[in-house]
Amino acid sequence: MAQALELTLLEQWIRDRVPAFNGDLKAEKFAGGQSNPTFKLTAGDNAYVLRRKPQGTLLASAHAVDREFKVLSALAPTNVPVPTAVALCEDDDVIGSMFYIMEYLEGRIFWDPALPEVSDDDRYAIYDQMNQVMADMHLVDIHSVGLSDYGKPGNYPERQIGRRTKHYRAAETETIPAMEKLIDWLPKNMPEDDGRVSLVHGDYRLDNMIFHPTEPRIIGILDWELSTLGHPLADLAYQLMAWQFPREAGINGLAGLSRADLNIPDDETYIRLYCERTGQPGIEDWNFYMAFCFFRLASITQGIRKRALIGTASSPEAEAKAAMVGPLSTMGAAYTD
Repeated sequence: MAQALELTLLEQWIRDRVPAFNGDLKAEKFAGGQSNPTFKLTAGDNAYVLRRKPQGTLLASAHAVDREFKVLSALAPTNVPVPTAVALCEDDDVIGSMFYIMEYLEGRIFWDPALPEVSDDDRYAIYDQMNQVMADMHLVDIHSVGLSDYGKPGNYPERQIGRRTKHYRAAETETIPAMEKLIDWLPKNMPEDDGRVSLVHGDYRLDNMIFHPTEPRIIGILDWELSTLGHPLADLAYQLMAWQFPREAGINGLAGLSRADLNIPDDETYIRLYCERTGQPGIEDWNFYMAFCFFRLASITQGIRKRALIGTASSPEAEAKAAMVGPLSTMGAAYTD
């Protein structure tokens, strides 16, 4: 199997670098996730997480697990909650591709943004916590933590649109009119670069967070593969974009639900809280950032679709979720009118 984990060489590699790891090594693949296959490793009383590059032919610069390892290490001394980075292996001969090992965090992952499993008070607190941690992440001094070279300078949306268009073309399987509209409209409607640069997560959403087992508190932000230096509004728009998805879309959203009844802040409140925490008066060009985020996710999802077709996608649900390329691009194109 393309996503199987060979333990023979891995066990020795770990023992040479993680002295506390003792006992017979076992690995269990986590369900979900379409990008870098992720495994829980156990040996005796110890538990860690391994994330690897997929095997097979990959898009250039994608699946850079070494970048994930770098950003986790850099954020360790900050107030942004992340698992502790343990060890990085750049030798493909150990398990067949580059990988890293990080701390295993015991906590809760929520998959439904409606949060049916928590109380009304905790539901609001969870959303407030997501807002606070995002603001904290965007306020990190990238120079003092050693991330000044983590991305190219210049206009982040412009760079992303160019890159994601190339990736989309490389993975394209059919012509989607809404994607063609976005590819044409976005470069022509680019906001003027305001010079703001921060660490951006790139996939900041509820199910990429581990919450405390009983408290509405984030103890770890996961899946930093798409992180880079860029414009912080891309993260904010991305998170609000996800809440627009219909409940039946295969990607849980909040469309059709009463946020007031659920004690979930509306978009305006969430944006206001973020602006207060990051010290900005308001946001211009919001429609551009929303269209940009839908386009970006549609391009990434098209990559999943292509990997599903050639058999290298890391999740059995990949093909079903890849069917979202058309709906995502259609929702994004609505912001261009």
